[in-house]
Amino acid sequence: MTVTEFRPPRSVIRRSSGNWALQSALDRRGLGPVAGVDEAGRGACAGPLVVAACVLKPGDGKRFDGLTDSKVLSEADRDRLHDRITARALSWSTVVIPAEDVDALGIHVANLEGMRRSVAQLTEHPGYVLTDGFKVQGLATPSVAVVKGDLVAACVAAASVLAKVTRDRLMAGELHERFPEYAFDVHKGYSTPLHSARLTEHGPSVQHRWSYANVVAAATRHGMRSPRAVTSKPGLFDASEGDVVDNVAL
Repeated sequence: MTVTEFRPPRSVIRRSSGNWALQSALDRRGLGPVAGVDEAGRGACAGPLVVAACVLKPGDGKRFDGLTDSKVLSEADRDRLHDRITARALSWSTVVIPAEDVDALGIHVANLEGMRRSVAQLTEHPGYVLTDGFKVQGLATPSVAVVKGDLVAACVAAASVLAKVTRDRLMAGELHERFPEYAFDVHKGYSTPLHSARLTEHGPSVQHRWSYANVVAAATRHGMRSPRAVTSKPGLFDASEGDVVDNVAL
């Protein structure tokens, strides 16, 4: 008698489903609810890292026309979709990781921790989690990393919108009011020419990431010392010399 290896039937992913196809396939196999996870601010040299998780209702795609990676959306579209997501999602959460924690943990470790926390805070426990780009160990739910997940999976795109809008509002509101000289409302903490010029002129603030090379260089020019201990070590996505992250590479 021969033993035939058992293989479960494959799920059919319909192209017509667009960026809902992967979530729909998992739901059809009884693996839902499906959560998407994404972050905003990894490449910034100032301000917090924000991580979000989101569970969308199966079959709700028509309610989210235009939902895609937050980086390719206009600010008006992001705001519109943010309000729709928070009103209609089965569950969503955001985690704000301040700059000092990024310095203490390293950007990649802080990102992973934020992803675990955001999933744990969902009120609707997911049956499956889709993460953007890389595997997240330590989740209490089966998960898979999706290349360009914020473009191909609606729940990841929703998480990217939540994270981006939350972070932009923090940068343009509270942090800009506290530190108007850096124009956080314009560049949101990323290393644009305007931000680089202000950083060179004023030196870094406590909201800057003191483990980043451009921040250290600006502090050195002003004879400034870090306001906190920087203990992070290079992480998986950190291009570094010593323990200092090269922000240009992020």
